[in-house]
Amino acid sequence: MKYHKTTLKNGLRIITIPMKNTETVTVMVLVKAGSDYETREINGISHFLEHMCFQGTKTRPNSGDISRELDSLGAQSNAFTSKEFTGYWAKAHKKHFPKILDVVSDIYLNPIFKEDAIEREKGVVVEEIKMYEDLPQHKVGEVFEELLYGTQPAGWPIIGSEKNVRSFTKEQIFNYRKKHYTAKNTILVIAGGIETKKAETLAKKYFTSITGGLKNKHEKTNSAQENPKIKLHFKETDQAHIILGFRSFDVKNKDNPKIAVLEAILGRGMSSRLFRKLRDDLGICYYVRAGNDTADDRGFFAVASGLSKDRVKIGIEAILGEIKKIKTELVSAEELRKAKDLMIGNMYLSLETSDSYADFYSFQDLYDLKIKTPEEKEKRIEKITAKDIMDMANKIFDKKTMNLAIVGPFKDEGEFKDILKI
Repeated sequence: MKYHKTTLKNGLRIITIPMKNTETVTVMVLVKAGSDYETREINGISHFLEHMCFQGTKTRPNSGDISRELDSLGAQSNAFTSKEFTGYWAKAHKKHFPKILDVVSDIYLNPIFKEDAIEREKGVVVEEIKMYEDLPQHKVGEVFEELLYGTQPAGWPIIGSEKNVRSFTKEQIFNYRKKHYTAKNTILVIAGGIETKKAETLAKKYFTSITGGLKNKHEKTNSAQENPKIKLHFKETDQAHIILGFRSFDVKNKDNPKIAVLEAILGRGMSSRLFRKLRDDLGICYYVRAGNDTADDRGFFAVASGLSKDRVKIGIEAILGEIKKIKTELVSAEELRKAKDLMIGNMYLSLETSDSYADFYSFQDLYDLKIKTPEEKEKRIEKITAKDIMDMANKIFDKKTMNLAIVGPFKDEGEFKDILKI
Protein backbone atom coordinates (compact mmCIF):
# COMPACT_ATOMS: atom_id res chain seq x y z
CA MET A 1 0.00 0.00 0.00
CA LYS A 2 1.55 3.29 -1.11
CA TYR A 3 1.42 6.34 1.09
CA HIS A 4 2.36 10.00 0.72
CA LYS A 5 3.78 12.26 3.42
CA THR A 6 4.08 16.04 3.37
CA THR A 7 5.17 18.47 6.06
CA LEU A 8 3.65 21.94 6.20
CA LYS A 9 5.74 25.05 6.94
CA ASN A 10 4.42 25.08 10.51
CA GLY A 11 5.74 21.55 11.09
CA LEU A 12 2.47 19.61 10.83
CA ARG A 13 2.88 16.24 9.13
CA ILE A 14 0.14 14.97 6.80
CA ILE A 15 0.12 11.32 5.76
CA THR A 16 -2.33 10.14 3.09
CA ILE A 17 -2.94 6.49 2.25
CA PRO A 18 -5.21 6.06 -0.81
CA MET A 19 -6.97 2.67 -0.85
CA LYS A 20 -8.56 1.71 -4.16
CA ASN A 21 -10.94 -0.97 -2.97
CA THR A 22 -12.56 0.60 0.06
CA GLU A 23 -15.69 2.69 0.44
CA THR A 24 -14.60 4.25 3.74
CA VAL A 25 -12.30 7.05 4.85
CA THR A 26 -10.61 7.47 8.24
CA VAL A 27 -9.36 10.81 9.51
CA MET A 28 -7.04 10.64 12.53
CA VAL A 29 -5.12 13.29 14.43
CA LEU A 30 -2.30 12.17 16.73
CA VAL A 31 -0.54 14.56 19.11
CA LYS A 32 2.45 13.95 21.36
CA ALA A 33 0.66 14.69 24.61
CA GLY A 34 0.30 11.90 27.17
CA SER A 35 1.09 11.17 30.79
CA ASP A 36 4.85 11.10 30.06
CA TYR A 37 4.66 14.89 29.62
CA GLU A 38 2.79 15.58 32.86
CA THR A 39 3.88 16.53 36.36
CA ARG A 40 2.62 14.68 39.42
CA GLU A 41 0.25 17.57 40.22
CA ILE A 42 -1.50 17.36 36.86
CA ASN A 43 -1.17 13.62 36.21
CA GLY A 44 -4.26 12.65 34.24
CA ILE A 45 -4.73 15.97 32.46
CA SER A 46 -3.88 14.58 28.99
CA HIS A 47 -6.71 12.09 29.32
CA PHE A 48 -9.09 14.68 30.78
CA LEU A 49 -8.32 17.07 27.91
CA GLU A 50 -9.19 14.29 25.47
CA HIS A 51 -12.63 14.04 27.11
CA MET A 52 -13.13 17.80 27.07
CA CYS A 53 -12.43 18.14 23.35
CA PHE A 54 -15.76 16.36 22.73
CA GLN A 55 -17.73 18.60 25.09
CA GLY A 56 -18.10 21.59 22.80
CA THR A 57 -16.21 23.62 20.19
CA LYS A 58 -16.51 27.12 18.76
CA THR A 59 -18.74 25.87 15.93
CA ARG A 60 -20.40 23.01 17.85
CA PRO A 61 -20.77 24.62 21.29
CA ASN A 62 -23.09 22.23 23.08
CA SER A 63 -22.39 18.82 24.60
CA GLY A 64 -23.78 16.25 22.19
CA ASP A 65 -23.48 18.39 19.04
CA ILE A 66 -20.43 16.45 17.84
CA SER A 67 -21.80 12.98 18.51
CA ARG A 68 -25.17 13.80 16.90
CA GLU A 69 -23.49 15.08 13.76
CA LEU A 70 -21.22 12.05 13.45
CA ASP A 71 -24.13 9.68 14.09
CA SER A 72 -26.11 11.40 11.34
CA LEU A 73 -23.28 10.50 8.94
CA GLY A 74 -23.27 6.85 10.04
CA ALA A 75 -19.73 7.45 11.26
CA GLN A 76 -17.65 5.66 13.86
CA SER A 77 -15.46 7.82 16.08
CA ASN A 78 -13.44 7.73 19.25
CA ALA A 79 -10.36 9.07 21.00
CA PHE A 80 -7.62 7.59 23.17
CA THR A 81 -4.78 8.68 25.44
CA SER A 82 -1.55 6.79 26.06
CA LYS A 83 1.68 7.49 27.92
CA GLU A 84 3.09 9.36 24.92
CA PHE A 85 0.25 10.55 22.69
CA THR A 86 -3.43 11.32 22.30
CA GLY A 87 -5.50 10.46 19.24
CA TYR A 88 -8.82 11.59 17.77
CA TRP A 89 -10.43 9.83 14.83
CA ALA A 90 -13.57 9.37 12.78
CA LYS A 91 -14.45 6.92 10.01
CA ALA A 92 -17.31 7.15 7.53
CA HIS A 93 -18.34 6.49 3.93
CA LYS A 94 -15.90 8.18 1.57
CA LYS A 95 -18.60 10.60 0.35
CA HIS A 96 -18.54 12.12 3.85
CA PHE A 97 -14.78 12.73 3.89
CA PRO A 98 -15.00 16.56 3.86
CA LYS A 99 -17.46 16.52 6.73
CA ILE A 100 -15.55 14.14 9.00
CA LEU A 101 -12.35 16.10 8.33
CA ASP A 102 -14.23 19.22 9.38
CA VAL A 103 -15.50 17.56 12.58
CA VAL A 104 -12.20 15.97 13.62
CA SER A 105 -10.27 19.17 12.97
CA ASP A 106 -12.85 21.12 14.98
CA ILE A 107 -12.51 18.71 17.93
CA TYR A 108 -8.74 19.10 17.85
CA LEU A 109 -8.42 22.81 17.07
CA ASN A 110 -11.38 24.54 18.69
CA PRO A 111 -12.49 23.14 22.08
CA ILE A 112 -14.03 25.80 24.35
CA PHE A 113 -13.87 24.27 27.87
CA LYS A 114 -17.10 25.49 29.42
CA GLU A 115 -16.93 25.54 33.22
CA ASP A 116 -20.12 23.51 33.66
CA ALA A 117 -18.88 20.92 31.14
CA ILE A 118 -15.57 20.62 33.01
CA GLU A 119 -17.32 19.96 36.31
CA ARG A 120 -19.69 17.46 34.73
CA GLU A 121 -16.90 15.58 32.97
CA LYS A 122 -14.94 15.28 36.21
CA GLY A 123 -17.70 13.00 37.46
CA VAL A 124 -17.51 10.91 34.29
CA VAL A 125 -13.74 10.41 34.54
CA VAL A 126 -13.90 9.62 38.27
CA GLU A 127 -16.36 6.82 37.47
CA GLU A 128 -13.96 5.61 34.77
CA ILE A 129 -11.17 5.49 37.38
CA LYS A 130 -13.39 3.44 39.70
CA MET A 131 -14.29 1.08 36.87
CA TYR A 132 -10.63 0.31 36.18
CA GLU A 133 -9.91 -0.12 39.88
CA ASP A 134 -12.56 -2.87 39.90
CA LEU A 135 -10.95 -4.67 36.95
CA PRO A 136 -7.93 -6.61 38.28
CA GLN A 137 -6.89 -7.61 34.76
CA HIS A 138 -6.42 -3.89 34.05
CA LYS A 139 -5.16 -2.90 37.49
CA VAL A 140 -2.24 -5.33 37.38
CA GLY A 141 -0.84 -3.43 34.38
CA GLU A 142 -0.74 -0.22 36.42
CA VAL A 143 0.87 -2.06 39.35
CA PHE A 144 3.50 -3.54 37.01
CA GLU A 145 4.45 -0.18 35.48
CA GLU A 146 4.62 1.43 38.93
CA LEU A 147 6.97 -1.38 39.94
CA LEU A 148 9.17 -0.74 36.89
CA TYR A 149 9.30 3.04 36.97
CA GLY A 150 8.28 4.13 40.46
CA THR A 151 7.63 7.86 40.86
CA GLN A 152 8.59 8.73 37.28
CA PRO A 153 5.81 9.67 34.81
CA ALA A 154 6.17 6.25 33.15
CA GLY A 155 5.04 4.73 36.43
CA TRP A 156 1.89 6.83 36.80
CA PRO A 157 -1.58 5.80 35.58
CA ILE A 158 -2.60 7.54 32.37
CA ILE A 159 -6.01 8.38 33.80
CA GLY A 160 -4.60 10.04 36.94
CA SER A 161 -6.16 9.98 40.39
CA GLU A 162 -9.58 11.07 41.62
CA LYS A 163 -7.92 13.81 43.66
CA ASN A 164 -6.14 15.23 40.61
CA VAL A 165 -9.18 15.03 38.36
CA ARG A 166 -11.34 16.83 40.92
CA SER A 167 -8.75 19.62 41.13
CA PHE A 168 -8.30 20.43 37.42
CA THR A 169 -9.13 24.03 36.47
CA LYS A 170 -10.01 25.57 33.14
CA GLU A 171 -6.74 27.51 33.22
CA GLN A 172 -4.66 24.35 33.74
CA ILE A 173 -6.42 22.56 30.88
CA PHE A 174 -6.06 25.57 28.57
CA ASN A 175 -2.35 26.06 29.34
CA TYR A 176 -1.54 22.36 28.93
CA ARG A 177 -3.27 22.27 25.57
CA LYS A 178 -1.56 25.48 24.41
CA LYS A 179 1.87 24.04 25.23
CA HIS A 180 1.45 20.61 23.66
CA TYR A 181 -1.22 20.80 20.93
CA THR A 182 1.03 22.42 18.34
CA ALA A 183 1.79 21.69 14.69
CA LYS A 184 5.25 20.21 15.34
CA ASN A 185 3.75 17.69 17.76
CA THR A 186 0.88 16.70 15.48
CA ILE A 187 0.28 14.20 12.69
CA LEU A 188 -2.83 14.20 10.50
CA VAL A 189 -3.52 10.87 8.78
CA ILE A 190 -6.13 10.29 6.08
CA ALA A 191 -6.65 6.76 4.80
CA GLY A 192 -9.23 5.15 2.51
CA GLY A 193 -11.13 6.06 -0.64
CA ILE A 194 -9.39 9.38 -1.30
CA GLU A 195 -7.27 11.14 -3.88
CA THR A 196 -4.05 12.34 -2.29
CA LYS A 197 -3.92 15.85 -3.81
CA LYS A 198 -7.55 16.65 -3.01
CA ALA A 199 -7.17 15.29 0.54
CA GLU A 200 -4.02 17.34 1.16
CA THR A 201 -5.59 20.51 -0.22
CA LEU A 202 -8.57 20.16 2.09
CA ALA A 203 -6.37 19.27 5.06
CA LYS A 204 -4.24 22.39 4.56
CA LYS A 205 -7.40 24.50 4.61
CA TYR A 206 -7.98 23.51 8.24
CA PHE A 207 -4.47 23.06 9.62
CA THR A 208 -2.25 25.73 8.00
CA SER A 209 -2.98 28.27 10.73
CA ILE A 210 -2.14 26.03 13.71
CA THR A 211 0.80 27.33 15.77
CA GLY A 212 4.12 25.62 15.04
CA GLY A 213 5.31 25.39 18.65
CA LEU A 214 8.23 23.31 19.93
CA LYS A 215 8.73 19.57 19.61
CA ASN A 216 7.70 17.82 22.80
CA LYS A 217 10.38 16.35 25.03
CA HIS A 218 10.13 14.70 28.41
CA GLU A 219 12.73 13.70 30.95
CA LYS A 220 14.49 10.45 30.10
CA THR A 221 13.07 7.51 32.01
CA ASN A 222 15.48 5.75 34.34
CA SER A 223 15.25 2.00 33.68
CA ALA A 224 18.22 0.88 35.77
CA GLN A 225 17.65 -2.28 37.83
CA GLU A 226 20.07 -4.53 39.71
CA ASN A 227 17.78 -7.05 41.44
CA PRO A 228 14.43 -8.77 40.79
CA LYS A 229 11.44 -6.91 42.25
CA ILE A 230 7.93 -7.83 43.42
CA LYS A 231 4.86 -5.64 43.98
CA LEU A 232 1.56 -6.89 45.37
CA HIS A 233 -1.79 -5.12 45.27
CA PHE A 234 -4.11 -6.73 47.80
CA LYS A 235 -7.62 -7.44 46.58
CA GLU A 236 -10.06 -10.10 47.76
CA THR A 237 -10.51 -12.10 44.57
CA ASP A 238 -10.94 -15.75 43.62
CA GLN A 239 -8.44 -15.33 40.81
CA ALA A 240 -5.05 -13.64 40.93
CA HIS A 241 -3.84 -11.64 37.93
CA ILE A 242 -0.11 -11.56 37.40
CA ILE A 243 2.42 -9.90 35.12
CA LEU A 244 5.93 -11.32 35.03
CA GLY A 245 8.24 -9.20 32.96
CA PHE A 246 11.73 -8.06 32.04
CA ARG A 247 13.12 -4.80 30.74
CA SER A 248 13.70 -4.73 26.99
CA PHE A 249 14.49 -1.91 24.53
CA ASP A 250 13.06 1.32 23.19
CA VAL A 251 10.86 1.56 20.12
CA LYS A 252 13.75 2.34 17.75
CA ASN A 253 15.88 -0.68 18.65
CA LYS A 254 16.83 -2.71 15.58
CA ASP A 255 16.25 -6.00 17.43
CA ASN A 256 12.54 -5.42 18.07
CA PRO A 257 11.44 -7.65 15.14
CA LYS A 258 13.41 -10.52 16.71
CA ILE A 259 11.69 -9.88 20.03
CA ALA A 260 8.34 -9.93 18.24
CA VAL A 261 9.02 -13.43 16.89
CA LEU A 262 10.14 -14.53 20.36
CA GLU A 263 6.85 -13.12 21.67
CA ALA A 264 4.89 -15.13 19.10
CA ILE A 265 6.63 -18.38 20.06
CA LEU A 266 6.08 -17.90 23.77
CA GLY A 267 2.69 -16.29 24.07
CA ARG A 268 0.70 -15.42 20.96
CA GLY A 269 -2.04 -17.73 19.81
CA MET A 270 -3.53 -20.95 21.14
CA SER A 271 -0.56 -23.00 19.94
CA SER A 272 2.05 -20.87 21.73
CA ARG A 273 4.26 -22.50 24.34
CA LEU A 274 2.76 -20.71 27.32
CA PHE A 275 -0.84 -21.37 26.24
CA ARG A 276 -0.16 -25.04 25.76
CA LYS A 277 1.71 -25.34 29.06
CA LEU A 278 -0.50 -23.34 31.41
CA ARG A 279 -3.91 -23.95 29.86
CA ASP A 280 -3.74 -27.21 27.92
CA ASP A 281 -1.29 -29.17 30.10
CA LEU A 282 -1.83 -27.73 33.59
CA GLY A 283 -5.36 -26.36 33.22
CA ILE A 284 -4.64 -23.47 35.61
CA CYS A 285 -5.69 -20.41 33.60
CA TYR A 286 -8.15 -19.13 31.04
CA TYR A 287 -5.77 -16.64 29.45
CA VAL A 288 -2.02 -16.27 29.18
CA ARG A 289 -0.20 -14.02 26.74
CA ALA A 290 3.19 -12.46 26.13
CA GLY A 291 3.96 -9.06 24.66
CA ASN A 292 6.77 -6.58 24.13
CA ASP A 293 5.81 -3.00 24.98
CA THR A 294 8.03 -0.23 23.59
CA ALA A 295 8.20 3.52 24.06
CA ASP A 296 10.60 6.21 22.90
CA ASP A 297 13.02 5.67 25.81
CA ARG A 298 12.15 2.28 27.33
CA GLY A 299 10.57 -1.13 26.85
CA PHE A 300 9.52 -4.28 28.63
CA PHE A 301 8.68 -7.87 27.72
CA ALA A 302 5.89 -9.24 29.88
CA VAL A 303 3.79 -12.35 30.37
CA ALA A 304 0.29 -11.81 31.78
CA SER A 305 -2.15 -14.40 33.11
CA GLY A 306 -5.14 -14.89 35.38
CA LEU A 307 -4.58 -17.81 37.75
CA SER A 308 -6.44 -19.53 40.55
CA LYS A 309 -5.24 -17.90 43.78
CA ASP A 310 -4.20 -21.35 45.02
CA ARG A 311 -2.02 -22.08 42.00
CA VAL A 312 -0.19 -18.80 41.41
CA LYS A 313 3.20 -20.24 42.29
CA ILE A 314 2.65 -23.19 39.96
CA GLY A 315 1.83 -20.74 37.16
CA ILE A 316 4.89 -18.57 37.79
CA GLU A 317 7.16 -21.61 37.89
CA ALA A 318 5.67 -22.87 34.61
CA ILE A 319 6.24 -19.50 32.91
CA LEU A 320 9.83 -19.39 34.14
CA GLY A 321 10.33 -22.98 32.97
CA GLU A 322 9.38 -22.02 29.40
CA ILE A 323 11.66 -18.99 29.59
CA LYS A 324 14.59 -21.16 30.69
CA LYS A 325 13.91 -23.58 27.86
CA ILE A 326 13.92 -20.93 25.14
CA LYS A 327 17.22 -19.58 26.47
CA THR A 328 18.98 -22.92 26.18
CA GLU A 329 17.33 -24.80 23.29
CA LEU A 330 17.13 -23.68 19.66
CA VAL A 331 13.60 -23.41 18.33
CA SER A 332 12.83 -25.96 15.65
CA ALA A 333 12.51 -24.89 12.02
CA GLU A 334 8.84 -25.90 12.12
CA GLU A 335 8.03 -23.80 15.19
CA LEU A 336 9.93 -20.81 13.83
CA ARG A 337 8.01 -21.06 10.56
CA LYS A 338 4.71 -21.21 12.43
CA ALA A 339 5.58 -18.12 14.49
CA LYS A 340 6.55 -16.14 11.39
CA ASP A 341 3.39 -17.17 9.55
CA LEU A 342 1.31 -16.17 12.58
CA MET A 343 2.91 -12.73 12.74
CA ILE A 344 2.75 -12.06 9.01
CA GLY A 345 -0.79 -13.36 8.73
CA ASN A 346 -2.01 -11.35 11.71
CA MET A 347 -0.36 -8.21 10.35
CA TYR A 348 -2.21 -8.44 7.04
CA LEU A 349 -5.48 -9.44 8.70
CA SER A 350 -5.22 -6.34 10.88
CA LEU A 351 -4.84 -4.14 7.81
CA GLU A 352 -8.20 -4.70 6.15
CA THR A 353 -9.74 -1.33 7.01
CA SER A 354 -8.96 2.35 6.54
CA ASP A 355 -8.62 2.97 10.28
CA SER A 356 -6.11 0.14 10.66
CA TYR A 357 -3.94 1.61 7.90
CA ALA A 358 -4.16 5.01 9.60
CA ASP A 359 -2.86 3.38 12.80
CA PHE A 360 -0.13 1.44 11.02
CA TYR A 361 1.50 4.43 9.34
CA SER A 362 0.85 7.18 11.89
CA PHE A 363 2.34 5.36 14.88
CA GLN A 364 5.57 4.75 12.97
CA ASP A 365 5.84 8.40 12.05
CA LEU A 366 4.94 9.61 15.52
CA TYR A 367 8.07 7.92 16.87
CA ASP A 368 10.16 9.39 14.02
CA LEU A 369 10.79 5.93 12.63
CA LYS A 370 11.53 5.33 8.97
CA ILE A 371 8.10 4.28 7.77
CA LYS A 372 8.03 0.69 6.57
CA THR A 373 5.28 -0.83 4.47
CA PRO A 374 3.75 -4.19 5.46
CA GLU A 375 5.80 -5.84 2.72
CA GLU A 376 9.04 -4.40 4.15
CA LYS A 377 8.11 -5.57 7.64
CA GLU A 378 7.40 -9.05 6.26
CA LYS A 379 10.90 -9.21 4.71
CA ARG A 380 12.49 -8.31 8.05
CA ILE A 381 10.55 -11.05 9.82
CA GLU A 382 11.60 -13.65 7.24
CA LYS A 383 15.31 -12.97 7.91
CA ILE A 384 15.12 -13.94 11.59
CA THR A 385 16.80 -17.21 12.57
CA ALA A 386 16.50 -19.67 15.45
CA LYS A 387 19.88 -18.40 16.70
CA ASP A 388 18.48 -14.86 16.76
CA ILE A 389 15.65 -16.06 19.00
CA MET A 390 17.99 -17.76 21.46
CA ASP A 391 20.29 -14.73 21.53
CA MET A 392 17.38 -12.36 22.22
CA ALA A 393 16.03 -14.61 24.96
CA ASN A 394 19.41 -14.57 26.69
CA LYS A 395 19.71 -10.82 26.28
CA ILE A 396 16.25 -10.00 27.67
CA PHE A 397 15.54 -12.69 30.24
CA ASP A 398 17.99 -11.55 32.89
CA LYS A 399 17.20 -12.31 36.54
CA LYS A 400 18.41 -8.84 37.57
CA THR A 401 15.67 -7.14 35.52
CA MET A 402 12.86 -9.53 36.44
CA ASN A 403 9.67 -7.99 37.84
CA LEU A 404 6.52 -9.60 39.22
CA ALA A 405 3.25 -7.77 39.86
CA ILE A 406 0.20 -9.50 41.36
CA VAL A 407 -3.33 -8.31 42.04
CA GLY A 408 -5.06 -10.72 44.39
CA PRO A 409 -5.42 -11.84 48.01
CA PHE A 410 -1.72 -11.63 48.90
CA LYS A 411 0.18 -9.36 51.28
CA ASP A 412 3.57 -11.03 51.80
CA GLU A 413 6.07 -10.48 48.97
CA GLY A 414 8.45 -12.89 50.66
CA GLU A 415 6.44 -15.96 49.70
CA PHE A 416 7.22 -15.35 46.02
CA LYS A 417 10.93 -14.45 46.22
CA ASP A 418 12.23 -18.00 46.23
CA ILE A 419 10.61 -18.92 42.92
CA LEU A 420 11.97 -15.99 40.89
CA LYS A 421 14.83 -17.95 39.41
CA ILE A 422 15.96 -18.51 35.84
